[in-house]
Amino acid sequence: MWQRIQTVFLVIAIISLLASIFLPIWVYQDSAGQSHQLYALHYTVKQGETANTQYFPYSLTAILAIAAITIAIIEIGKFRNRILQMKLGALNSLFIAGTIASAVIFSNQLTKEFQGGVYGLGLWLPGAAVLCNLLANRFIRRDEKLVRDSDRLR
Repeated sequence: MWQRIQTVFLVIAIISLLASIFLPIWVYQDSAGQSHQLYALHYTVKQGETANTQYFPYSLTAILAIAAITIAIIEIGKFRNRILQMKLGALNSLFIAGTIASAVIFSNQLTKEFQGGVYGLGLWLPGAAVLCNLLANRFIRRDEKLVRDSDRLR
């Protein structure tokens, strides 16, 4: 299982999605000393020692990322059934795209509201997961083609 390159790409996608859950998507420090931070799980406003945290609707990003992680883990386990792996890879691409879309929508709403802010690594890591997922799907298709070609020669 680990000797197959698509497994390595799927593990990299899992790690990048996990990291995107815990790294900030968007950060803003206003002139009043308030710190605004958007994570995949929540949006937090810190004023000195007090922190006000909102989970809904911002946790949608984390829910989609966790769903994509789960699908990628299942996809790794289905290495004997490449057709199912390809279908799971396509489904996983949709969930990762949903993760990216929700992160972009929420961060852009906050950027418009506060006229500024800095995008964090949590916004860019799902893009790496999409790339790794697409590469994994490409290598799964290549394996399936190789098996079909060898069956034809028998």
